[in-house]
Amino acid sequence: MSTADLQPLKSILDGVRIVGLGEATHGTSEFFQLKHRLLEFLVEEMGFTVLAMEASASAGPAVDAYVRQGVGDAGGVLAGLGFWTWRTREVLGMIEWMRAYNRGRPEDQKVRFAGIDPQQCGVSLAVLGSFLRKVAPDREAGLLFPLCVLAQAYPGSRPDPQRRLVHDAEELLGFLHGHGPGAADALRHARILVQAADLVTRTRQHTDPEQTVFAARDRFMAEAVGELLHDPSTKIALWAHNGHITKSRHSGAVPAMGQRLHARYGDAYYALGLLFGSGSFRARRMWPGPWSRPRAGAPVTNRIGPARPGTVEARLAAANPGDHLVDLRGAATAPAAVQQWLSGRHHMRSFGAMVPRWSYRFNVSPASLAEEYDGLAYVAASTGSQPLPTS
Repeated sequence: MSTADLQPLKSILDGVRIVGLGEATHGTSEFFQLKHRLLEFLVEEMGFTVLAMEASASAGPAVDAYVRQGVGDAGGVLAGLGFWTWRTREVLGMIEWMRAYNRGRPEDQKVRFAGIDPQQCGVSLAVLGSFLRKVAPDREAGLLFPLCVLAQAYPGSRPDPQRRLVHDAEELLGFLHGHGPGAADALRHARILVQAADLVTRTRQHTDPEQTVFAARDRFMAEAVGELLHDPSTKIALWAHNGHITKSRHSGAVPAMGQRLHARYGDAYYALGLLFGSGSFRARRMWPGPWSRPRAGAPVTNRIGPARPGTVEARLAAANPGDHLVDLRGAATAPAAVQQWLSGRHHMRSFGAMVPRWSYRFNVSPASLAEEYDGLAYVAASTGSQPLPTS
């Protein structure tokens, strides 16, 4: 496929080491297809080396082993990430492309996969159980049993000011530190459990936004990206929601992953938000009610019409009704009226893995484009991502 339309990215992304590839929904087929195409371009023509994804850090190594060495099968390692949002034909196709690209290449020329989210840590529990049975079978039950709840618990589900789960995970980590180089992989998984326990025991609301589960999760994901960049040759395509890749704050006053990356790496971080005009997307619909966590059914197709006048999407559609990309870094030379609009606050759509059952069509969040994004990709028509069959 020709990449002629993508060639301007070479000058736009000159000097960039991290490209944040956002998405306004976790269930738009066209977003996933665009990210796949951008990944191919970044790897083949710009020397990018890692796809880092808002997905299980615990299960990520299995995907990496598949794309680099062909261990396992694409569908199995994809399912192991634990998020229904990524169990789609589009993401499967991307994983299979990574494997095809790597086949026959020297190890130092292969593109890697990394999960950066401490959630979904069942693989870490299994790895640590196996390790403890070999080196300290008498300690396995005592060290791991209190942490088994992490396999199913979700962030913010067990608020605990005493943070007992965190202390239990730290005890395991401390025990492993005494087992030498052979414990390196176990130590990595134990650190994931410490972070997972931290998320589970934090609250969703706090007078200090930095103390919320949302801030902690973005901080952990930013730290994971930073660890990948210890190798100066690493260049990362970073897949996450718009709310995570933004250079500002999300969910009110919560510092986003992208804000932390921009603060640390400056213009070497490029935040590309993905927006759409109308159509449909997949998400779970929440039932209202007095529950600690809104109940939601299986992912369904959610239809939505054109964006309301005055929104970012409506302005982009008025300027160019087709698919297009706007480089906001180049706005420094734009007319004053354009710069003023970009610096103002405007509403744009934002949908997560779950949406309100009846009112999702009105979901918008305020954004100052000049502050939050380096570029915007607009997809005129959105259709729901294609789920893989469950076995």
